[in-house]
Amino acid sequence: MIPLEELLASADRMPAILARFASDRAAIERRYPNAYSSLRYERLTDYFATWQAALEQLPFDVFTRPDRLDWLLFRNLLTRESERLKRSKAEFDEISELVPFVLPLTALDDARRDHEAIDAEAAASMLDNALQSLRGAEGVGSEARRGMPTHTLRAAKATESVLETLKNWWTFYGGYDPLVGWWCRVPYEKLEKALTEYATTLKPSDSDAIVGDPVGREALIAELRASFIPYTPEELIAKADTDRQWCLQELEKAAQELGLESGRAAIEAAKTDHCKPGEQVALIRDLTREAIAFVEDNALLTVPEIARDGWRMIMMSPEMQRVNPFFLGGETIWVSYPTDSMEHDFKQMSQRGNNKHFARATVHHELIPGHYMQSFFQERYRPYRRQFWTAFWVEGWTLHWEFLLWERGFPQTALQKVGMLFWRLHRCARVLFSLKFHLGEWTPQQCIDLLVEEVGHEPKNAEAEVRRSFGGNYDPLYQLAYLIGGMQVHALHSEWLASGQTDRAFHDAFLRENLMPIPALRAFLMGHPLEKNTDLLWRF
Repeated sequence: MIPLEELLASADRMPAILARFASDRAAIERRYPNAYSSLRYERLTDYFATWQAALEQLPFDVFTRPDRLDWLLFRNLLTRESERLKRSKAEFDEISELVPFVLPLTALDDARRDHEAIDAEAAASMLDNALQSLRGAEGVGSEARRGMPTHTLRAAKATESVLETLKNWWTFYGGYDPLVGWWCRVPYEKLEKALTEYATTLKPSDSDAIVGDPVGREALIAELRASFIPYTPEELIAKADTDRQWCLQELEKAAQELGLESGRAAIEAAKTDHCKPGEQVALIRDLTREAIAFVEDNALLTVPEIARDGWRMIMMSPEMQRVNPFFLGGETIWVSYPTDSMEHDFKQMSQRGNNKHFARATVHHELIPGHYMQSFFQERYRPYRRQFWTAFWVEGWTLHWEFLLWERGFPQTALQKVGMLFWRLHRCARVLFSLKFHLGEWTPQQCIDLLVEEVGHEPKNAEAEVRRSFGGNYDPLYQLAYLIGGMQVHALHSEWLASGQTDRAFHDAFLRENLMPIPALRAFLMGHPLEKNTDLLWRF
């Protein structure tokens, strides 16, 4: 039961309700941490359905505008999470014959988590049966590896996940319960070894190979609509191509200023202007101060003193640069530059890829006014809305700033323009390669080739970018959300200015409302009606 009366007694209705939802959901996910657990699936399915029913009982008609906005966002969240849960189960069902041992083993651990008394002899039989089913699946896995690499990659992840679950199960009982130790030690050790080997055989034989898992057109459209974006993948590709053509034209202009023959030559010229070893830290410090001064001098954003002085810097390891060749940011900026342990060609590519002009266009993206300002405000204003996370808000904000700083004259030299244009062209390419990949039209290698040949990336940097994009840590819309989210935020900013309000007021209001799809924020900030049947889809 959802304690609606108790929650509605709070002065702030929806914040209290959403905080309760997030805490209870987290409790379920902690209780059943394995994503393949049948009990986890059942509990979350029931939980979302219960909240969907409870939501309709809330007194929407007497809600304030912030509460109405949160109600609409919550309904959308429940629909999206329910659909994602079903999609995850369907994706597992597709590979079930490759991993027939996963559900029995997660059930074994779920029984422990439900505090059921263990039958050690029966547990030993379950472990032995799991081993036999694994042996039976090896032939299927070998065949699938040749013809369906995405399925075998998915199966490898499931195998590694259940292996970790099994280890936790054994840590709980092994050495403590003498009957479990007596019955289960040998079958456990055999199964652990077999699972480890099976996960390895399911992965590509080439350890450097990039094998992603395309989600397909239906899932892409469902995710777009969850962000209130009514465009098809093809329409988004067309939008990105229009911006791509603009970037190429501007690169040609910059090349003419530099006396070079082409935009590509201008990019290569920027790459050669990089710091010497030991100088990158000072560069990032100075670029950060420059960006903060520009934002404040032009009254674009309120930068609290504690934020202005609170950012930090660390150097990125060679291992991290393998999957993320450029800077990362937040309160701490992770600086990418070669170390003395790198191979010679890798050092040169890292230097060229993190040159002064590319870095100048990256620092404000990661720190101020970019991701650091987002994280600063997220912790201080309506923090419960962080569960409405969307890449279109996170990356759209930073791309809007790239657009706005360009328009307000932040790049003053031709090479500074090249640095900004390189990254904007890169965002256009991200839309193209991520959608083409998830539609099943392009391979990871074609995505790498696009970044090298069209954008001008160094080969290893392009490979790292694609590896990061399809490694499973980003949702399928993340890479396109940079440019498309930037277009959304920039269009909303234009509407705001047209209504007679200021840059600073817009940017402060954007951050203080915290995370949500941009069309929902637009409806709230621009005073649009918020009713249960409000259509938030926006063709920006």
